[in-house]
Amino acid sequence: MDCYTPLESVIDHCLNTGINCLAISDHNTIAGALKLQEIAPFRVIIAEEILTQFGELMGLFLTEEVPKGLSPEETIARIRKQGGLVGIPHPFGRWLLQNSNKLLSGETLSQVDIIEVFNSRTPFFSSSNKARSLALEYGKVASAGSDAHTLGEIGRAYVEMPEFGGPDDFLSCLSQGKIFGRRSSPLVHLASTWAKMRKGFC
Repeated sequence: MDCYTPLESVIDHCLNTGINCLAISDHNTIAGALKLQEIAPFRVIIAEEILTQFGELMGLFLTEEVPKGLSPEETIARIRKQGGLVGIPHPFGRWLLQNSNKLLSGETLSQVDIIEVFNSRTPFFSSSNKARSLALEYGKVASAGSDAHTLGEIGRAYVEMPEFGGPDDFLSCLSQGKIFGRRSSPLVHLASTWAKMRKGFC
């Protein structure tokens, strides 16, 4: 809803920058990820950033779309039913007023596999530090995400990790990975807003 990047351009960018695996996690849909998986010469993980009643969860290795607006418990159950992994993206938000997140209860965190500890669109170092502490406290695997809505953002955050098979192997390999990341300019949000306006989501 807030991106205008052609899939062919995504492929070219990844090939030119040495990215050999990409997780596509559009908001509340897996349609784009499925299309990219069909045409990409590298591995594409089908993912979805799902808006629950209390914030966003991420499902990875999905085969079916998970609808938005469900409870965190029902969202997690639908991800698990597909054999997918559950993650929390940017757990402490991008702005200071978003730093209270009802998804961070012990009950919900006990059902989560991955916590994103670096997000290129999150401008505050304190948010990343708190996310790392949260992952350590609950024994969750740490990840990073570019949160790319424009072509130039793809690969600003990434994980170098061993080759993996399915979801369980992915989790093990991710735990051995090394996170790299650079923060994106706040101006990238203007591109997302413009895309939403053009598509009538504002």
